[in-house]
Amino acid sequence: MIHRFQPNIYHTSFGSHRPVLNIANGDTVITSTVDNQGRNAFDKQVTTGPNPLTGPFYVEDAEPGDTLAVYLDKLWPNRCIGRSSTTIAPNVVDPNYVIKMLTQHPRINAIWKIDLERGIATLSRPITQLGSIKLPLKPMLGCLGVAPRSGQVISSVTSSAHGGNMDYKGFVTGITAYFPVFTPGGLLFMGDGHATQGDGEIVGTGIETSFDLQFTVKLFKGKTINWPRAENEEYIFTVGNARPLIQALQHATTEMIRWIQKDFGLDARATHLLLGQCLEYDVGNVFDPAYTMVCMLKKKWIPSLR
Repeated sequence: MIHRFQPNIYHTSFGSHRPVLNIANGDTVITSTVDNQGRNAFDKQVTTGPNPLTGPFYVEDAEPGDTLAVYLDKLWPNRCIGRSSTTIAPNVVDPNYVIKMLTQHPRINAIWKIDLERGIATLSRPITQLGSIKLPLKPMLGCLGVAPRSGQVISSVTSSAHGGNMDYKGFVTGITAYFPVFTPGGLLFMGDGHATQGDGEIVGTGIETSFDLQFTVKLFKGKTINWPRAENEEYIFTVGNARPLIQALQHATTEMIRWIQKDFGLDARATHLLLGQCLEYDVGNVFDPAYTMVCMLKKKWIPSLR
């Protein structure tokens, strides 16, 4: 079944909030998101930030211990203006450089003109030595996930095993994301659309804008995972969210080992040999309270997928 859902209630946390829509295994939803400050497709403030979320969507028959797959059919900005910060986060530079950096570069918003037909974002202001820099659109969701375990309510500015504000530029059209189900119905949320973003979201934003989106859900009963996973045509990847960064890397790597051994039938020796020489890492968010690391493996290296 295809559902068309127009949100009018938003949440700034992942938790067991009242569902906005009940959907079933295999259903598709066409909906929208506001930007990180609550502005809609008309650039009108309709809710408060930070990172207001569309949802939650209740997936029928989803229970703790299951896995919820979310296929991102299409993500696309639905307005012609985007905003971004202009100052790199203090935690990603040398400590003795922070005062100099903040003195030289006060934090302001940059305004971007989004050309939806040409697929380009152009810097409108401030005027800099970059001139009218033009960037290709690579729409991605900064926030994607389910309700956390044990009835927790976790802010939409951070992330954990439930997903959350991971700000990973790999969450784009065409990927399938997998989340552990911690509460009945799963309770799926999404938001914080970026027209494009560099690795790490090191200024605290991508080019923030509102989105139209379409997604399809699939439920895997009795399949238990520990951390978010995803795949595209070329890679499988796992996501760890924590601080310090090494802990996020450990979560992601451990989840990849589990995936390879359980789903693809490799024993420990084969798994370790394969990952030791073929594994790739990518950086998600290094701005927010929890950092995000992504552990990636090309499908061509997995014997059962060749």
